[in-house]
Amino acid sequence: MSINLEREKVTLPLEEVVQTKTTMLTKVLYGGMVVSMLAAFYFIFLYAEIEKTMGVVQKIFYMHVPSAWVAFLAFFVTFVFSILFLIKRKRIYDTYAYVSAEIGVVFTTIVLTTGPIWAKSSWNTWWAWEPRLTTTLILFFLYMAYLMVRQMDGVWDKKARLAAVFGIIGFADVPIVFFAIRWWQSKFHPIVFGDGPSQQGGGIAPSMLVALLVAITAFTFLYAYLLHKGVSFENMKIKVGHYKEKLRERLEH
Repeated sequence: MSINLEREKVTLPLEEVVQTKTTMLTKVLYGGMVVSMLAAFYFIFLYAEIEKTMGVVQKIFYMHVPSAWVAFLAFFVTFVFSILFLIKRKRIYDTYAYVSAEIGVVFTTIVLTTGPIWAKSSWNTWWAWEPRLTTTLILFFLYMAYLMVRQMDGVWDKKARLAAVFGIIGFADVPIVFFAIRWWQSKFHPIVFGDGPSQQGGGIAPSMLVALLVAITAFTFLYAYLLHKGVSFENMKIKVGHYKEKLRERLEH
């Protein structure tokens, strides 16, 4: 009994420190997300000028591009933590890879939803089988397969190893999506920031660029907050699972 009490005296302060740090990080990420989102709405709808050709519908650009950025970032994080998991075999790495992939799929869905809305006004068609749209759809299916692997029956470490392979292979499509319009000269997707060796794209008005950068910052904070909360939730699920296993063992004995 005394040994257990001593252990509690040693471990409880450490748990409280970890909990305090986690709470502080949550507040920082949440605060940054709220402030940057409010700033993004201001710059998008009040500061950035209205595009002459498409009009107000062009504002969806500030949701479409940051969503694509977050999707790429999320899949990159999945890629990195999948490699770390295969090397170290630590469950926390698998958790980060899994949660980040979930977020990436959500934002890829937003990209594939806002894209056709914008396309209808810009191209007069909801969908075109052009390079960037097609490779983005392939990216979506690759990471849906990743999530499906995670939902299969079986021991978690075997599923995690297989999912990690999917996470690494799937990331190969990310640079293909980004460079698609440069490699295949799409007539639909405009090149804004660069084209070919000279990297001379169509350009963007200064006020629009500021709004875009603020929106990207806001979406990045949103991703970081969702990742942090998602990992905390998954860790809680793992702990509950361990408690259930211990309780089942006690009841069986």
